[in-house]
Amino acid sequence: MNNEHDTNANANAAFDSTPDAPDAPDAPAGSGPAATAATAPTAGTAQIPETMHAWRVREQPGNIDDDPLEWVEKPVPRPGPGDALLRVMACGVCRTDLHVTEGDLPVHREQVTPGHEVVGEVVALGPDAGVDVFGNRFETRIGERVGAAWLRHTCNECEFCHGGKENLCQHSLYNGWDANGGYAQYMVAPIDYLYSLEPLLGGGKDGTPYSLETVAPLLCAGIIGFRSLKRTGLLDGVSFEDLDLDAARDAIAERLGHKPVLGLYGFGGSAHITAQVALALGMRVHVLTRGRNAQKLALKLGCAFADDAYEMPPEPLDAAIIFAPVGAIVLPALEALRPGGVLSLAGIHMSDVPTLNYEKHLFHEKEIRSVESNTRRDGREFLAFAAAHHITIDAHPYALDQAQQALKDLKAGAFTGAAVLMP
Repeated sequence: MNNEHDTNANANAAFDSTPDAPDAPDAPAGSGPAATAATAPTAGTAQIPETMHAWRVREQPGNIDDDPLEWVEKPVPRPGPGDALLRVMACGVCRTDLHVTEGDLPVHREQVTPGHEVVGEVVALGPDAGVDVFGNRFETRIGERVGAAWLRHTCNECEFCHGGKENLCQHSLYNGWDANGGYAQYMVAPIDYLYSLEPLLGGGKDGTPYSLETVAPLLCAGIIGFRSLKRTGLLDGVSFEDLDLDAARDAIAERLGHKPVLGLYGFGGSAHITAQVALALGMRVHVLTRGRNAQKLALKLGCAFADDAYEMPPEPLDAAIIFAPVGAIVLPALEALRPGGVLSLAGIHMSDVPTLNYEKHLFHEKEIRSVESNTRRDGREFLAFAAAHHITIDAHPYALDQAQQALKDLKAGAFTGAAVLMP
C-alpha cells in the first residue's frame, strides 16, 4: 500500500447521509445513527450515494436453481476504524460463493452479500489504518485501486498468527461469508487485508497491464491456487522475493532429480491460473477434467496432456492438486502419484472421500494435504509474481445484476476460466 493518507477538509461532504455501519442489519436508507467527529471517515471529493444495489442470500441458503439470492437496495456502509470503503469495480465469481449461497458452508452471517475477488477504488477511509502482526503499517490513499480477497481478519495474537500461519487462526473472518462482500456496488474492508493493484493495472514488469475483469480472479482463484501449489512441496526452497525464474526452475529440478510433473484435477478459474504458474516454473502439467472445452483451454495454455478426471495421466505425478469439490477423485489422484508424491486438496468444501486402500492409495510415503485459506504473505508473493510474469486469464464478464445467473453457469460448467461481475 502507499504509505500516506489523503486528507480532505470536507471529508463528510462526500456522503449524502450516514448509513448504517457495515456489520449492522439492513435498514431503510438514512435510518442509521449520525456519525460523530471521532468516527467520521476521510472521504474523497466524489459524492458517495446514500444507497446502493447489492445481492444477498435469502433467509435460507438453497440450490442455486431456486434463486436463493435476492437483489436489494440498501444503505452504503461506512468505514469504521482501520477500514476503507470501496467502490466495487469488478468482482470475480468463485465456487466458494456458490458454497455460501447453497448452504454447503454453514451460515456465518445471515443474508450475507457474497463476493471475495473484489477490485475496488478506495473512496473513503476510517480513522485508523492499524498495524499488522508483523509490525507493518498498511495505509492506502483515496483513489487507489485495491483488491479485497477471501481473508478479511485474523486475531494477530495467537500462535498461528505469530508463527506465520495466520491462515489457521481460529478467529479468522472472511469477505462474503462473515461480512458482506463484493456482489454489491460498495463494500467495506479492513485496510490491513487489502492489496494494492496499481502495479498490475498500470502494467507489470513486462509492460502488459491486466484489465479490471482479468485482475479480479487473481484475488482468490490465483492466490488459493498458489497456496495449493506451495502445499505440494514442489516450491520448497524457492524464494519469491526478486524471483529469478531460471534459477527457480533449476533449483526445483535439481532437488527432485528430474523435471517436476504436476497433475491438476478440475480446470476452472483457479486451476487455469495455477497451471500457468507451474509452467513458468518449469513443470510439466497434466490436466484431468471432465469438460472438453476446459481440456482444450489446458492444451492451449501449454499443458502437456488433458483427459477425463478418472483417467490415468501418461506418467507418474510428483504432485497433484484437486480443485474439483469431488471427494471420489482423491482415489485416482493418489494412484497417479509416484512414491513420495503429495496430493493437495484446494477446496474449502468437498464431498466425502471414499474408503482408501492403504496399499493401493497411501503406501510408498504418499501424502494428502489440505489447504485452508491463505496468508497475506501468500497474496503478496503471488500478486508480485503476476505483475512480473503476465498470466492469461480466461474471463467471462457478467453485469452485476446477473450474479445469480453467473453462479448457475458456474455450477453447470457453462464456461471455462472465471466469471467476473462488472458493476
